[in-house]
Amino acid sequence: MVGLMSINVTGLPFVAYPSTDLEKSKDFYERIIGLECIMDHPLEEEGKRWIEFDVGESAIAVSNIIPPAEGAGVGAALEVDDLDAAWELLKREAVELKTEIMESPGCRFFVIGDPDGNDLTIHQHKQM
Repeated sequence: MVGLMSINVTGLPFVAYPSTDLEKSKDFYERIIGLECIMDHPLEEEGKRWIEFDVGESAIAVSNIIPPAEGAGVGAALEVDDLDAAWELLKREAVELKTEIMESPGCRFFVIGDPDGNDLTIHQHKQM
């Protein structure tokens, strides 16, 4: 049942996988799987990167931001049309806010925890 309030999810921009060897991951998704790399973005922290591969209206992302944890699964991102409004609504609802709002070249986002503590990214593409 959908509640009266909504953060108005409009899409699933990416699914993220942690990587312990980004070059091996990039080779796998490009050469073996055949996906086009659409972003290979170095991050501020030395040696950290975010890489995305096109899968139509979504992407598969690999990164070494957070190492794989035993039992960890895929992290989904939900596209919203107003990130600031989503932030305020989730804050009012006492949802676990795992990060502050962050910015990358193509988007703004933040991470929340679901009831089991699983990461869920709330995401908004920037207008280009």
